[in-house]
Amino acid sequence: MAGVAWEIGVIRGIADVDAALAARIAGADVLVGTSAGSVVAAQLAGGTPIEELYEAQLRGLSKEIDVDFDIEAMMAEWTRAAAGAEGDLRELRRRLGAMALAATTVDEAARREVIASRLHSHEWPAGQRLLVTAVDAQTGDLRVFDRDSGVGLVDAVAASCAVPGIWPPVTIGDRRYVDGGVRSVTNADLAGPCERVLVIQPMPLDMPRPFGNLDDELAELAPVRSYVIGGDEATVAAFGTNPLSPATREPAARAGRPIGAANAAALREFWG
Repeated sequence: MAGVAWEIGVIRGIADVDAALAARIAGADVLVGTSAGSVVAAQLAGGTPIEELYEAQLRGLSKEIDVDFDIEAMMAEWTRAAAGAEGDLRELRRRLGAMALAATTVDEAARREVIASRLHSHEWPAGQRLLVTAVDAQTGDLRVFDRDSGVGLVDAVAASCAVPGIWPPVTIGDRRYVDGGVRSVTNADLAGPCERVLVIQPMPLDMPRPFGNLDDELAELAPVRSYVIGGDEATVAAFGTNPLSPATREPAARAGRPIGAANAAALREFWG
């Protein structure tokens, strides 16, 4: 919840300074969405004006399920589940998937309704390449959904947002999928072969990442130019201890807006 609101706030802040630039970013050739980013990418690709998306965060229009969630407790549980993976990232993802499959969560259909309520359009964009990431809960393999994957947009986004142990793994065909952030919180390496890559991640740039290494991902894209926007202390405060709570929407959106505005001038030069 907080991540979605914050990212929308960042883009709204860019629009405050340069509305045309914000529109060009929203209309990028490729949008890669992971977890909260999959919701935002799908919303942007659906053509909803950023002003409308931002106001929706302030008014809390989507249907949501409030869960008792604590980041530190979740990370401790993930650490226990991953014990023994010994640096094997695929095995790590498989173990987290197994934990997710065994967890008691809300009903999968109820969770899907929440995701559907967030998206104004349930169709894949025709003129823009939208990539939505998820991880196979049984094999630990990355799955990238797009308009040619034969999977509905709502199901793809629901899979990308299926935080292990919190939300139910999403059933697609005979497979079940968990959050794409288990592979990487950004999956920026999937953005090639674009000439410029903008990464918006709702965490401070100096905060340890639980999964994926952004420097490595951007190195894979070299010599592609990249620009990264991350959170700050106000972002961390707005997210609180339960960033999945609907109560975080307004403070997170407001925390992201000045960050977008502060980066707008440099982004204008970067985007060309």
